[in-house]
Amino acid sequence: MVVFFRLFSIVRTLLRYRLDLLIPRSQLPWLVRMALLPCRLFPKPKLSRGECLRQAFEDLGPIFIKFGQLLSTRPDLVPDDIILELNALQDKVPPFDSTHFRQLVEAGLGAPVDTVFKTYEQEPLASASVAQVHGAVLHNDQPVVIKIVRPGIERTIDKDVRLLNLIARLIERYSADGRRLRPVEVVEDYRNTIYDELDLQREAANASQLRRNFQDSDLLYIPEVYWDYTRNNVLVQERIYGIPVTRIEALNAQGTDMKKLAERGVEIFFTQVFEHNFFHADMHPGNIFVGTENPQLPRYIAVDMAIVGSLTREDQYYLARNLLAMFRRDYKQVAELHVQSGWVPKDTRVEQLEAAVRTVCEPIFDRPLKDISFGHVLMSLFRTARRFNMEVQPQLVLLQKTLLNIEGLGRQLYPDLDLWTTAHPFLERWLKNRFRPQALIQEFKRYGPEWLEKFPRVPEMLFKTLNQSQQFGLVGPELQQLRLELEEQHRRQRQSRRRGLIGLLALAGAVATAWPAIGSEAQNWLNSIHWTALPPASWALLALGLGALLSRR
Repeated sequence: MVVFFRLFSIVRTLLRYRLDLLIPRSQLPWLVRMALLPCRLFPKPKLSRGECLRQAFEDLGPIFIKFGQLLSTRPDLVPDDIILELNALQDKVPPFDSTHFRQLVEAGLGAPVDTVFKTYEQEPLASASVAQVHGAVLHNDQPVVIKIVRPGIERTIDKDVRLLNLIARLIERYSADGRRLRPVEVVEDYRNTIYDELDLQREAANASQLRRNFQDSDLLYIPEVYWDYTRNNVLVQERIYGIPVTRIEALNAQGTDMKKLAERGVEIFFTQVFEHNFFHADMHPGNIFVGTENPQLPRYIAVDMAIVGSLTREDQYYLARNLLAMFRRDYKQVAELHVQSGWVPKDTRVEQLEAAVRTVCEPIFDRPLKDISFGHVLMSLFRTARRFNMEVQPQLVLLQKTLLNIEGLGRQLYPDLDLWTTAHPFLERWLKNRFRPQALIQEFKRYGPEWLEKFPRVPEMLFKTLNQSQQFGLVGPELQQLRLELEEQHRRQRQSRRRGLIGLLALAGAVATAWPAIGSEAQNWLNSIHWTALPPASWALLALGLGALLSRR
């Protein structure tokens, strides 16, 4: 029953903002078009499609806001005008009771707050959809922050993710663009991302790794994690004091070298991506501060390391060479690198991809370098390659989103920032160092024992592979027949589920359409029912029906 009312709320919001218009009706089967007929009773809002989607997410609550924020990191799937609106989503929710917060901290740490902390602040420093933060001081007088997962958030996430998955499967099945947009994959990425954010011990481990990477650097400071007081749902970390990076007036007031600050941001990004291969992937302005110790050599301070990214060695190499080739206008090499890296199918015609890349990049590079957006060049490159069936890997999308954040922040701090002047020598140096004799020797030291261990088994592995390939040839026809039978069975199951899903959505749409007229009567009727008096068999049947509809199998 709770799931149905949540679905009804989603359908009502869809009708209010006419989100059905995001999918052309001509691409939908007639049965789905009939189910969406009630939508025409609602007027079209005087908003752009991006504004409609953003406001719909905000109305549906924090879990959908998080989903919208994830969509804003997928420029390979979502149009630019919608991404601009989704970037404006704010993840701010009212704080929950501080007494409850204290109880959760004590339950997580297994000790009273007064025993663990010398002082503890009742008022929260920040409150978001997933977690809430309070200030405190340890008994050694070290200021810290306590971050704790919002109570009951797992159930809310589980319920909404199941509904999102239901909607995604419907879109993928009935929209002509569904397969290309991969909505089920996007929801799965979202599920993994938000569940990772619930594990504060994972965030603490990410913070420790980043802190270790910049231990002796004056570029970036990462607050220390206090592991003795950190659990899966509780994180205690050093409290930092700095100027929020968006407070330009305060930075200018202390005499900050803004050009140096912007350039250091770019240097931090490329250091994380290419030297450390471990980068903070959520570097929006709310997570970045500037230290006050030395305004002429300003140092960044970063918080909230729940989302990090890394690349394979191959992706690092091909990305660096792609960027260098693009800015040299060597479009043929760009196309060849895309094929060599496996980013596009091996049978892609290089000359066609080269022509497409040239068409996109030539207008960009006719402008002065300081006016070129590095992030948008990368976005254009991925979008062009998508026409050649390139499927952008999640780690590359995270990288692109982080680069856009860093570049936008850098130009906000120093409008004349020339990203390429900072990035070019870094990439040239990194590629040269990659093939230095010392680097090759280090690689051999790292992987040599493993190679030597496997080498004696190479003949045996080769023989087994040949033997298995022969056996596979014998059973090939039987496997083909089994595959056809399974496909037919799966097709019949999909048809059955399709009718149930359309019926459920049509029912929710009908209720949502009629709600203004019957809302009060329906509410009185619901209140008059003695839900607790219903026999167990009724609840069992209801649960069975909803479970069948929401089943992923």
